[in-house]
Amino acid sequence: MSSTANGKNGTWRNWGGNVSARPARQVTPASVEELAAAVRRAAEDGLKVKAVGTGHSFTSIAATDGVLIRPQLLTGIRKIDREAMTVTVEAGTPLKRLNTALAREGLSLTNMGDIMEQTVSGAISTGTHGTGRESASIAAQITGLELVTADGSVLTCSEKENPEIFAAARIGLGALGIVTAITFAVEPVFLLTAREEPMPLDRVLAEFDQLWAENEHFEFYWFPHTGNTNTKRNNRSAGPEQPVGQLAGWFEDEFLSNGVFQVAQWVGRAAPACIPAVAQISSKALSARTYTDIPYKVFTSPRRVRFVEMEYAVPRAALAETLRELKSMVERSGLRVSFPVEVRTAPADDITLSTASGRDSAYIAVHMFRGTPYQAYFTAAERIFTAHEGRPHWGKVHTRDAEYFARVYPRFGEFTALRDRLDPERLFQNDYLRRVLGS
Repeated sequence: MSSTANGKNGTWRNWGGNVSARPARQVTPASVEELAAAVRRAAEDGLKVKAVGTGHSFTSIAATDGVLIRPQLLTGIRKIDREAMTVTVEAGTPLKRLNTALAREGLSLTNMGDIMEQTVSGAISTGTHGTGRESASIAAQITGLELVTADGSVLTCSEKENPEIFAAARIGLGALGIVTAITFAVEPVFLLTAREEPMPLDRVLAEFDQLWAENEHFEFYWFPHTGNTNTKRNNRSAGPEQPVGQLAGWFEDEFLSNGVFQVAQWVGRAAPACIPAVAQISSKALSARTYTDIPYKVFTSPRRVRFVEMEYAVPRAALAETLRELKSMVERSGLRVSFPVEVRTAPADDITLSTASGRDSAYIAVHMFRGTPYQAYFTAAERIFTAHEGRPHWGKVHTRDAEYFARVYPRFGEFTALRDRLDPERLFQNDYLRRVLGS
């Protein structure tokens, strides 16, 4: 992706193009020992350290003017344990490589997000998630991890070993150390049947509890300026496999979802006044379809249209009210929003700074086409989300700080105390962490 150092001056940019940094040096370690040595050397030189994945975060969570550690040589599967049903994978492995490697072994993660470009460590460190009634974020599927801490030591963490670090480091924001390997719980590969169909927003909100309860994985997209949604239900299936045909797949996933959508975004950027009309057309362009395939082919989809995103987790019971408020805000504001709003769910988990920590959650994600002004929309949306004690995704645009997080995360103090213990000198600090965790 675009997380390469761009140009001769060694500037790093993220995928969304809204964050850049100029590290003093970049290191690409080929082993955990080399990574630990780079951490010790940075400390001696008085430089801060950050590891960066594919730059899929919209916040400056990975930005540094110190030492930037790039994990692309730390990739691949270390070990598959078929008795324990776990797989241990190097931190720099992209999710798509993990998914295809597991499928070859007849294995799969239980749940995943809809993008698989990220590295496994970048995805878990920011709390990447899909949607699920019982199955939670990628981090909630971790059974063990390996962490290089500020003094260069390598810690192994699990429920049995260093359990208090394990509770926090599964979504560690890069604040506790650098994750070098992750052990995931896996299961034998299974089939999912996806059922996508348009549905009026009023009906989705009225029947939301039922749609959530009846499906293992339910999500929907609402098209602003319309009363239309596209719903998606994924449920386990006995088969047979019925993948999306190549031609239909190209038409729906590439032509409509990426090609026509890209053109619609360009039109909207050039002439915002016609966005509501375009929204009416595009919200009706997708027709119902059903297909059955292995999990990663159903959960994930290509995202070639670049955007900037804000996403908040609100208590699941507050979803309908929050979304109705968002809809009336868009209608009153004169804003022109050309990107659908995505809604997903997660069950409560026990990870200290997980957006679903201790509460059943619904996620509402707002997007704007890259290069269009997003501040007015995001600011108005954020006001609604925070009124419901929303918790922002750590890797997506938000303006919250440590004072706010101490209010909406009951175990926030537990995390900052652990950080004081593991990184007293703040070797892994950057501007973003100073804001969200305090100094």
